[in-house]
Amino acid sequence: MRIAQVSPLYERVPPKLYGGTERVIHYLTEELITLGHETTLFASGDSITKGKLVSVIPESLRLQKHKKDPMVYHILMLEKVFQMAESFDIIHYHIDFFHFPFSKRSKTKHLTTLHGRLDLPDLTLLYREFDRIPVVSISKAQRSFLPWIHWVGTVYHGIPTDLYPFYPGKGNYLAFVGRISPEKGIERAIEIAKRVGMDLKIAAKVDEVDKQYFLEVILPLFKKAPVEFIGEIGEEEKKVFFGNAYALLFPINWPEPFGLVMIEAMACGTPVIGWRNGSVPEIVIDGQTGYIIHSVEEGVKKIMDIDRIDRKECRKHVLNHFTARKMAQSYLSIYNNLLYGE
Repeated sequence: MRIAQVSPLYERVPPKLYGGTERVIHYLTEELITLGHETTLFASGDSITKGKLVSVIPESLRLQKHKKDPMVYHILMLEKVFQMAESFDIIHYHIDFFHFPFSKRSKTKHLTTLHGRLDLPDLTLLYREFDRIPVVSISKAQRSFLPWIHWVGTVYHGIPTDLYPFYPGKGNYLAFVGRISPEKGIERAIEIAKRVGMDLKIAAKVDEVDKQYFLEVILPLFKKAPVEFIGEIGEEEKKVFFGNAYALLFPINWPEPFGLVMIEAMACGTPVIGWRNGSVPEIVIDGQTGYIIHSVEEGVKKIMDIDRIDRKECRKHVLNHFTARKMAQSYLSIYNNLLYGE
């Protein structure tokens, strides 16, 4: 099968540091190639793939010293995609809805994985217009806000089975990985660490839009709890970071569509303590691979119960449900349905 994968240009594929969507695109692209499919990746020029790379910009947008208009380069990329459209059997988009007006008029089969939140009111208006665009959710919870649009499947993210080594020994600190923003609930993680008296290591990026929130709200909290702020870390650093953690805190304050860090942590054997929001109940088995909670008080109690979680079960859960091979095979099934099932 001749497949195009269309990535956002904000991060390299795979990312050097933060970047869940681009990381997943990398795993999917390389697994499709391993399975024998001719795969073309549309991404920034510094991306890495065994397939064909097509780019309109030499370096990913976020890490460039001189800021560029992201819309310009995404439009240029889409022009490339549609110039080449007839050379593909199917085009798989990961760039939200920017391509909808063009794809609607294209003869080439396509689908879009929606990686972001769908609870924003304006999206209803948009999807009323584009209600026949085939889309894929990354959790069942994600699609609950727009259940009536043209869903063609739910595919959970997956990671290569050999990417994260298993760490059998329990760690000695709590971990937070992600982004410093109000919806990620970092205040909850800091409060839990403070109450249980355990070190909390934070590996996170701070976007420009969240810088004031970080400086005025979060930074003062660091003085009141045993917190070590590490900043952004890459794939190699994450292996050790997750593996040596006692538990991953996932204190989200929004309907998280997936949460890649949860399966990354569990792949190392590290249990997850997550708020009952979004996809968390679909990814964490309460009492078996971690705990699903509703409050800081409950989180404090569950920290004390982490020894009841078998780290081998955490890894087993990922190997059974969240691998790159399983993800690629699920997408191939959807591709075939779109090509031959209608």
